[in-house]
Amino acid sequence: MRLLRRECAWKREQTHTSLIPFVREEAEEVVEAIESGDPAALCDELGDLLLQVVIHAVIAEEAGHFTLDDVARGVIAKMERRNPHVFGDAVANDAAEVLTLWNAAKAAEKRRG
Repeated sequence: MRLLRRECAWKREQTHTSLIPFVREEAEEVVEAIESGDPAALCDELGDLLLQVVIHAVIAEEAGHFTLDDVARGVIAKMERRNPHVFGDAVANDAAEVLTLWNAAKAAEKRRG
């Protein structure tokens, strides 16, 4: 993506804001692929959505805000916090208890943040 941003005028001109329609479009296409039940289409559309993540991360990196590695580290930390039944001592015997733990962790994050 760094090379594409350097060598492609269209990609170089894009901003987080200008890419909003594409993020929405790709997310909707993922939903459509899921609803179609076509694994190949889902794989393709997930790749397109991932491309949106990558371009946004590179734009942010160019601005000195964060990197793709920061995004990945952030989601890993979030999954560890929100799944204490997997990464901690909490117990969840069913999906409802998992959701309760998830929501409690999310609420705690909002209070701190």
